[in-house]
Amino acid sequence: QVHTVESGGGLVQAGGSLRLSCAASGRTFRNYVMGWFRQAPGKEREFVASMNWSGGTIYYANSVKGRFTISRDNAKDLVYLQMNSLKPDDTAVYYCAGKYDDRKGYDKVDEYGYWGQGTQVTVSS
Repeated sequence: QVHTVESGGGLVQAGGSLRLSCAASGRTFRNYVMGWFRQAPGKEREFVASMNWSGGTIYYANSVKGRFTISRDNAKDLVYLQMNSLKPDDTAVYYCAGKYDDRKGYDKVDEYGYWGQGTQVTVSS
């Protein structure tokens, strides 16, 4: 089992930046895909970005491509989401999640079995 704890959320003006962190613990970090998802009020949880252990497989939602960057420090069991050029539409609770790397479903909410409690990101206009 993988436990994840997110941090780094907050209030930022449009055009600003934030870096979210996710600390993972439990099972070995190896062979786990780590992803970021978000959920805005009244909306379904949606995929943001994911990365496999080696970093050789990375996916981004179209809405964040070119603005957000996912990275991970496997030695420290940390995952990051650097968010630049933030927009009010990026306002949501952001979740870090993990799944065993079976080479599918990298962007599917239902494929991830391990979730953190989320961190709020609010972008003001």
